[in-house]
Amino acid sequence: MEQASVFGHLKQQNFPENFKFYIKNKNAHNIQNEHRVLNDLVRPKLKIALVTETWPPEINGVALSLLQLCKGLQQQGHKILLIRPQQKSRCSQFSPNKECLVMAQAIPRYPSLKFGWPQFMKVTNAIDEFAPDVVHIVTEGPLGLAALQAAKVKNIPVSSGFHSAFQDFSRFFDLAFLIKPVQHYLRWFHNNTQLTCVPSRDTAQSLQDLGVHCPMAVVGRGVDVECFHPQHASQGLRQQWGADEQTRVLLYVGRLSPEKELNLIVSAYAAMHKSSEKKTLLVIVGDGPEREKLQRLGNSSNVIFMGSLSGISLSEAYASADAFVFASQVETFGNVVLEAMASGLPVVAYDYACAEQHVRHLRSGWLSKLGDAPAFIRFMQQLPERQVLKQMGHNAREDIQDVGWQYPVQQFEQALYYAAQAVT
Repeated sequence: MEQASVFGHLKQQNFPENFKFYIKNKNAHNIQNEHRVLNDLVRPKLKIALVTETWPPEINGVALSLLQLCKGLQQQGHKILLIRPQQKSRCSQFSPNKECLVMAQAIPRYPSLKFGWPQFMKVTNAIDEFAPDVVHIVTEGPLGLAALQAAKVKNIPVSSGFHSAFQDFSRFFDLAFLIKPVQHYLRWFHNNTQLTCVPSRDTAQSLQDLGVHCPMAVVGRGVDVECFHPQHASQGLRQQWGADEQTRVLLYVGRLSPEKELNLIVSAYAAMHKSSEKKTLLVIVGDGPEREKLQRLGNSSNVIFMGSLSGISLSEAYASADAFVFASQVETFGNVVLEAMASGLPVVAYDYACAEQHVRHLRSGWLSKLGDAPAFIRFMQQLPERQVLKQMGHNAREDIQDVGWQYPVQQFEQALYYAAQAVT
């Protein structure tokens, strides 16, 4: 069957008019049935032009999640043109079928992260040569905008991803005056795509409230339960931290940036360090523009800063701690929560995004209502003994044991097929 006729056949099927059924329907069984119906059809393998301004070896949730999704799509037989900024080193875990590299520019306050120059002709030529069925734009920056315009000129369907709540970040960087322009741009950008992929129902609702009315598909996240596993616990690392058998080690992993609200965690820990008779340590893994400020804030309470970690070093840090603390209120998902749970850690977080989906209050962690900082502090400061934390950590791992990457890859694949119907 020719590709065009196959897409025509797909277009005649009973596809949902709007992928928002993912958001409204919390029954995963029904979603899986939808996927089985699609699998029963004869479907072509897709040629996907994937445009992103972040990619491994950069360490962030978007880049690492995208790597897993791309690996899964390629294993299913789909071909990928990767359009991204140049980097000093390459990702050894994935080789795209084609690649287009544009010039890179450091992001202010994040010198380790780059955005791609909008090299319109280079992007257009790469898309022309690859002839994709769909262009998927991961990030809405200058490179993403160039790719959107190139796809529109060629009449190629475009899907997009929404992974970072830039409109919320602005207030943490003294850039409140940019909130309205950023909101307007994001609304315009996503409404000019056939479909927007979001990592959670909360994010979908936020986009709807913003005025985005294009179809949306929830493409979830997974975790490698072998990479993040309690067996990676290191007694040597705990000794390096100065933790004995009675010491409760609290861990944070992620960017050291204002929107993560680490000042709340460090301040709460400092008060806890002074008043509690129980021995507790706070370990922070990651880097970012707030590091020096946080180090000054945590100096008197001996907060331990490990810097950025990856691979086995990151796995050991997770597994060697006793509880995970995460105070961010602007996440679209929060992959680190899954990594912590897989590593056997109970979680203190707000009741939304990843934590809302996977953490069970008083079984695998403690959840505060969004905005209720006093409750978050109270849960953090009243943590039980290590033995109780260990049992709750066991519950946490048990609850996400089957949260792998296979199903998110299927969700992403189905979303791309939906967008690619516009080919005909």
